[in-house]
Parts: sequence; structure tokens; C-alpha cells
Amino acid sequence: MDEWLNLKNAADIYVLGFQETVPLKTLTVIGAEDPSVATNWNQLIGTTLNNKFNYHQKMESPSSIAGNNLYRVVASKKMVGVLMSVWIREEVMKKYRVSNVRVSSVACGVMGCLGNKGSVAVSMLIEGTSFCFVAAHLASGEKKGDEGRRNHQVAEIFRRSSFARTTTSHHHRYPLTILGHERIFWFGDLNYRLYLKDDFARNLIRKQDWKALQEFDQLQKELEEGGVFEGWKEGNIEFAPTYKYASSPSNLYCGGGLPTRSGGKQRTPAWCDRILWYGKGVEQLQYIRSESKFSDHRPVSALFSTQIEVKSSSNGLMEPENITPTMWQPDHGVSQGDEDGKPTLLSLLDKNVQGC
Repeated sequence: MDEWLNLKNAADIYVLGFQETVPLKTLTVIGAEDPSVATNWNQLIGTTLNNKFNYHQKMESPSSIAGNNLYRVVASKKMVGVLMSVWIREEVMKKYRVSNVRVSSVACGVMGCLGNKGSVAVSMLIEGTSFCFVAAHLASGEKKGDEGRRNHQVAEIFRRSSFARTTTSHHHRYPLTILGHERIFWFGDLNYRLYLKDDFARNLIRKQDWKALQEFDQLQKELEEGGVFEGWKEGNIEFAPTYKYASSPSNLYCGGGLPTRSGGKQRTPAWCDRILWYGKGVEQLQYIRSESKFSDHRPVSALFSTQIEVKSSSNGLMEPENITPTMWQPDHGVSQGDEDGKPTLLSLLDKNVQGC
């Protein structure tokens, strides 16, 4: 995870979103959550953040190493294969008040109610500014009209995500919905594809003509036409499509006239893995992909600088200060969400539950 997390230029907040942390099979979709999956990922993240970050700090300034340089997990939520993990540096938590941390999950896969597709979201206040982070895995498919299913799932996640009131949250500054927040970040395997035939897409990829290729990107079209995420932003994409790669550790896309293993999927390469944001006071500093090869996706990450409103102790007024959160949308690995799935759906699941 070292290269992906870019720890030499460490951020104040790390927000990681994963998909397919478990195989999307019938029993894992409708069965009980296995808490060890989230535990193992969080242990790996914590070890990587704290060991590598403190190593870089020690090399640059040996006297600066102290407990407040460590990162602490403040929220973690898993629904089937989708996992969100939020880490904040101790120094930041001592300087700024982080409060009202809440989680929400929406399952909108098979029959519109199972967790093979859907989202997990984390809401929190940092001083006087509300943040929401959403990790999502949307409907697969590159047939005409599949983008409509993804749009519908986005709408469902907006509609059905809710953050419960707490004993201290009866205040207008504690939003109950995603869009009620001041700073929102949405990332994941959004699965939007290209309106372009495979051979033409691969030709533009060989030329590394990302600008020309983006003209055929489904998500960009939807953003421009207001079909989904109206008013949201995405940084300029200056990297190769992240999906679909041949079996690890290959650097080749699947298909393209090349022989594949039996049952291998033929897919036009596409930017399935994306990071979007909404709200004022947010500046994107970096938007890149990494080259981890243990999946048929490549992970992406974005670095942001964002303002928060901080109370002045002298006059009680709110003054802006900057912090730097980083969002990671990783490639796929091999708590409870909406659990409306029933055993009577088993006959439907075997052929419908899989797919990325």
C-alpha cells in the first residue's frame, strides 16, 4: 500500500474506500458480516500509515517524532464487499474538535435491496464544518442503457442514506442526509464506461490521448447533461483507464482480440474508478492512479486541501483554516447494510449477484 498512500507527503486525513473485499457470491451477499475482514484491512492500513509516515518524518526531522504524529481510525463501516475506513492524525484531533461521527449504508444490488452493489457513508463534523464521505460500488455492464441503472442507484443512495440523530445532534449543523453536508466526497467503482467501440478506445489509449478519450466517457456526459451528480466536480483525468486488466500481475487490458482464459470477460477499457466532490472551499491538488496489480482494476487517489470553520476563542466568530484530506479509491480485493434479502431470492442470486 506504500506507493498508493503516498506517505512521503502525508495528509491530515486519510479516507479509503474498497470494493469486493469479499467474493460477491450468494452466501457472502445474504449471509452475516464477517468482522474479521474489516479488522484485517484496518490493521494493515494502520500499520502502513503509522510505520511508514513516522519513518519519513524521522528521516526529515528526527526530533519531531511523537505520539501526536500517529494516525487513528475514527470511523470504519463495511457492507458486504464495500468498506470505508477514515483515519485522522492525532495532532489534528488535538487541535480541532472532531465530533458527531455517524455511518450509513445502502444496499441497492439484486432486486434493488441486496448488498452486492451499494454504498457506505461516513458523516462527521470537524469544528464547525460538516463532511460526508461516500464509498460506492455501482451496477456493472457496458450495454446501452446500463448507465441508466447506475444513475438510478446514485439517486437511490442519495434518497436512502440517512444519519441517525444522536443525543448531541439536535442542531441544524448536524445534517441527516448526504446533500445536507458542506463538503462531500464520493468515490468508488462507479462502473461508468465509454460510448466507444473497443478498437477505437484502445487506439486512443495507445496514443495516450486522454482528452479525446474523455469525450466518450459516460460519467462526464452525465455530469455535463445533469443526468447525475448535478453541480459536482471531478479533477482532470490524465491517466490510463483503470479497468479491466488481465489476471495479476499483467499490465495488459483484457480482450482486444487477444486470447483469454476460459470464461474471461471481454471488456472495453474504461475509467470505472472515480473520485468526485461537492461543496465550496475545496481544492483538488492531485488526481492519480497507482499500479497495484493484485486486481483487474487499478486504484486511484486524490489529494485535497479544504477549509474548515474554526471558532475564535477571543470573539466567538468562525474563521477558516485549511486541512488536507486524501481520498483513496483502491482496486478490488478478493456493517451491516440494508438486510432486506430473503432466502426466497436464492434462485435469482446465483446468476445475478456477481459482476464488477
